[in-house]
Amino acid sequence: MRPMSFAPDPTRLLILRHAPLAAPGLAGRRDVAADCGDRAALDWAARALAGAERIWASPALRCRQTAQALGLSPDYHPALWEQDFGAWEAPGATIPDLGPLPPEALAAARPPGGESFLDMAARVQPVLEDASGVTAIIAHAGTVRAALALAVGPAALSFSVAPLSLTILSRTPGGWAVEAVNRIAP
Repeated sequence: MRPMSFAPDPTRLLILRHAPLAAPGLAGRRDVAADCGDRAALDWAARALAGAERIWASPALRCRQTAQALGLSPDYHPALWEQDFGAWEAPGATIPDLGPLPPEALAAARPPGGESFLDMAARVQPVLEDASGVTAIIAHAGTVRAALALAVGPAALSFSVAPLSLTILSRTPGGWAVEAVNRIAP
């Protein structure tokens, strides 16, 4: 009997978090601007995404501005929007300390009027699963963590995701594998 062989799935996700926010705060679903002034970091990011067969992005202003600063014309996917933090996005809102929660409970926590991480992942992950070849994505920290959750589950919430950082995942016969997380310009 011949051993089974699996052809490698050539799917790789190159997920770039958008440029830093122009004004500090929890953006979530608010359509706020990015600060695309770090040309060296943008040039590094453009080189990191070069060669992608397709380019996708969240339609958020900060992602559109980042794509433009990179010289890219992505296909926009509304499902890639950041998590909706509901009432926590209001100016001056008090955000409770959720740090003591275990990953599963943190992932299920839903802000008033918003969505939980699990809700967001259920929205984002089908889009990511539809990717093929090398797909570059310009999106949000939450989108990156939803992608990481394909490989590590709710523990993805423990990853730091800096602005203009690159996270790379590849699909293997056994599922998704993490190649890099939070890679930033040197």
